Amino acid sequence: MNSPRHVAIIMDGNGRWGIKKKKSRNYGHSKGIEVVEKIIREAILYKVKYLTLYTFSTENWKRPKKEIVFLIELLEKYIDQEISKILEKNIRLKIIGNIKKFPNSLKYKLQNAEKLTKKNNKIQINIALNYGSKEEIINAFKKIKKLSLRINEKNISRNLYTKNIPDPEILIRTGDRYRLSNFLLWQSSYTEIFFVKKLWPDFNESDFRKIIFKFKSMSRNFGGIK
Repeated sequence: MNSPRHVAIIMDGNGRWGIKKKKSRNYGHSKGIEVVEKIIREAILYKVKYLTLYTFSTENWKRPKKEIVFLIELLEKYIDQEISKILEKNIRLKIIGNIKKFPNSLKYKLQNAEKLTKKNNKIQINIALNYGSKEEIINAFKKIKKLSLRINEKNISRNLYTKNIPDPEILIRTGDRYRLSNFLLWQSSYTEIFFVKKLWPDFNESDFRKIIFKFKSMSRNFGGIK
């Protein structure tokens, strides 16, 4: 079997990792960014074309205000510092989710990054921000109703945030939690799910490679028999 075209990741455990190291949750988030860069490089090596990262969920607004502010500032800082490298590496950035709630400064930087990288084609990084799968599906039905379209799988898929993006073959969740947490529920109906005990800052290239190799050895029948 070839390498997967699309890998999705729930990057869980940053805050717990920071506390475990006798520091702050925000320290864990900072370290988590470093892991993202390593996994992007590894994904490119294995010719993954789409990498979707669950960065901020619709439920994350329940977190302490200081942590939310830190996460927003961390993302802005990352875009400022890395956009030139992202362009050099031929990486396309795509935002999935409803970013209306974020500060204007972040919204501008996100939209500008999407615009600048639109023609890049080495790999597409889908950043899931203020993303919730249930809300996404409800919004898709609203669009279908507004357009007076038939309700079927094709039209639902075409009206999700992930339209024109293939469903993920692999979904990885770190952090020793065994749930999907409202992430890509529609798109993951036949996705191979890998739960990893390690907290996200401890996840590394070797862990990613093992999952890719495991996937390649699997027989995927999609409900049929081979």
